Amino acid sequence: MQSALVSGVGLTVAQFVSARGKAVSETPNAERFIELHNIHTDETVSVVYRRGTVFIPQAVASLRNLLRDHRNGELHDIDLALYDQLHELAIAAGCEPRFDVISGYRSPESNAQMSSRPGSGVAKHSLHMQGQAMDVRLHACSCSNLRDLALTAARGGVGYYRSSDFVHLDTGRFRTWNG
Repeated sequence: MQSALVSGVGLTVAQFVSARGKAVSETPNAERFIELHNIHTDETVSVVYRRGTVFIPQAVASLRNLLRDHRNGELHDIDLALYDQLHELAIAAGCEPRFDVISGYRSPESNAQMSSRPGSGVAKHSLHMQGQAMDVRLHACSCSNLRDLALTAARGGVGYYRSSDFVHLDTGRFRTWNG
C-alpha cells in the first residue's frame, strides 16, 4: 500500500524525510487528495485539493468551511501549505491522508476564552487564529508515530498531546512541545 501511495504523488519516503522544510519535488500532474473529518460538527470533506502546483478553489473553499470555528461559525483562510504538510505526513506514514480534526481555525474570541482557562495549554497568540494550525489524528497511524514523522520533516510547530490523543501541526517556525 505504501509504495502505491508514494508513487502516486511522485514522492518517496526518503525524499519526504530529506525535504526538511523545503518544497518536495513531484510529478507535474500529481493529484493531492485529503479527507478531513471535523469531530465537533461531524462533517467530512474528501477532495482532490491540488493538481500539480495548482490548488483547486472549490476544494479549498470546502476545506475552509469544514475548518471554521465550530463555536461561532467564523471562517478564515487556511494556509495552503498546511494541507500539503498533512498530505505528505500521511504518505510518509504509509496511510491514506484521512484525518480527524480536533481544532482548525479559532477566532480570537474563542481562543481568548480557551486560553483563559487555567491549565488549558492554549497559547494566547495561537497560530490557529491565523489559519496556520490544526490539531489532528491520522487514521491508521498512532499519534506518536505522526508526531515522530512531523518532527523529522521539521516543517513547522509540532505539539504532542498524548493524554488527549492528538498532534498539533502548524506552518510557523519549527518548535516542539508536549501538552
